[in-house]
Amino acid sequence: MKKTLFILCSILFIGFTACKNDSSKSSEEAIAYYCPMECEGAKTYDEPGSCPVCKMDLIPVETIKESKKDSDEISDLSIFNIKSTWTNQNGEDLQFEDLKGDVLVAVMIYTSCKAACPRLVADMRNIEERLSKSTKEHVKMIMVSIDPVTDTPERLKAFAEENVMDKHPWLFLRSSEDNTREFAAVVAVNYMKISPIDFSHSNIITVFNDQGEMVFQQEGLGVNSDATVQHIEKAVAAKNRLLTSLSTSQN
Repeated sequence: MKKTLFILCSILFIGFTACKNDSSKSSEEAIAYYCPMECEGAKTYDEPGSCPVCKMDLIPVETIKESKKDSDEISDLSIFNIKSTWTNQNGEDLQFEDLKGDVLVAVMIYTSCKAACPRLVADMRNIEERLSKSTKEHVKMIMVSIDPVTDTPERLKAFAEENVMDKHPWLFLRSSEDNTREFAAVVAVNYMKISPIDFSHSNIITVFNDQGEMVFQQEGLGVNSDATVQHIEKAVAAKNRLLTSLSTSQN
C-alpha cells in the first residue's frame, strides 16, 4: 500500500512539475523585444537591451491576449474619456474617441492671433514636414481653438484653406467654452482673454498615442522638435506592431 501511494505521489509530482515548466516556457516564449523605431523592420530579440542601429531601448512585445485587451479598453489616462462634442472645420461633430487609432498631435490656438499662434502653427508645420509619409498616415495634427465664439467652423475652414492645411493630417476643432476649458486643463494649457480679440495663453504641443494617452509635450516657441518627432514615430511604430501581432494571431 505504501509503495503504491509513493508511486502515485511521484507521478503527480512529475506531472505538476512538467505542467509548471511548460507554463513557464510558454510565458517566456510570449516575450520578445523590438525596436520602437523599427530600424530593422519586424525583427525581434529574445533578450532586453538596446537597438544596434538607433541605440534606443528595446520594448517588450506583449502577448496577443494582452495586446488585444489593451486595444479594446480605454485607460483612465486617455483623453477618450472626455465625452464632450466638438465640431471640425467641415461642420462635422465628433468626440475625441472617434479619433482612436491615430496618434494625435494637438495644440491650442485662435485664428485671429497675431503673436504666438503663427509661430505655433509654424512649429506644427515643421513637425508634420519631418514625419515620413508612412508615419503621417497614422497621425492627426489637431488645432484646437481657444476662441470658439470667433472660430466658427466656417472661420476654421477658411483659415485651413488660407494656410494650405485643409487636408490630411490637419484637423481643426472648436466646442463650447466649458468644453474648451476642460481640454485645456488636460493638456495643462492656461489661457485668459486680455482684450475683446486677444488671449494670453501657454505654448504647448501635446502628443497622444493611438489610445489617447499623453506621451510627450513640447513647450515654447521655435524650439527643437527632435524629441517630439521621435515620440510620434515611436507611438506609430508601437501601434503598427500591435496591429501586426493581432493580424498574425487571427491568421
